[in-house]
Amino acid sequence: HKNIMLMLENLINLVKGQSGDAIVNNPAVPNEQNEEVIAATGNSIAGSLQNILSGGGLQDLLGLFGKKEAAADPNNPVVQNVSGNVIQDLMSKFGLDQQAASGIAGNLVPNVLQKLVGKTNDPNDSSFDIQGIFNHLSGGKSEGIDIQGLLGKVTQGGLDKNGDGHVDLKDITAMFSGGGQGGSILDTVKGLFSR
Repeated sequence: HKNIMLMLENLINLVKGQSGDAIVNNPAVPNEQNEEVIAATGNSIAGSLQNILSGGGLQDLLGLFGKKEAAADPNNPVVQNVSGNVIQDLMSKFGLDQQAASGIAGNLVPNVLQKLVGKTNDPNDSSFDIQGIFNHLSGGKSEGIDIQGLLGKVTQGGLDKNGDGHVDLKDITAMFSGGGQGGSILDTVKGLFSR
């Protein structure tokens, strides 16, 4: 569980690093609430990514981590989903109005996701790694799966090209979503990389 706490801590630090204009210098957020709003935003981002994975959004998440530009795209389904959750959380926890909450989310979410993806793909930065992130988001279900290899397959379109590729990804997605049989799916995943 130490790694899970560490990931969340690193994510909250990412939010903190990006929060100058969005939170700290924002008149809608009282200064004594800055730290709380930063922590809540980090938690909300992590929770949103977890929900996307458990809701069958594995391909969307892999697409996000596969290229940094995806995180900057406001039409990306992951970015939209995370932003929506952050807005709801800020409104319900801190009584911010829709406009203030949307302003914070619009400013922070794409920047934080971009930084997260950038750090994850940077071999010289050990604060995040793709395996650790997916282990955290899946509650440990992704241990034993080569997420980095899977990411490569998705970003190169390899999974779609081989005809039955989609079925393979569906199997893995089902595993994260709580459906499917553990053992056989792990075999399917291992099979992906031996082709």
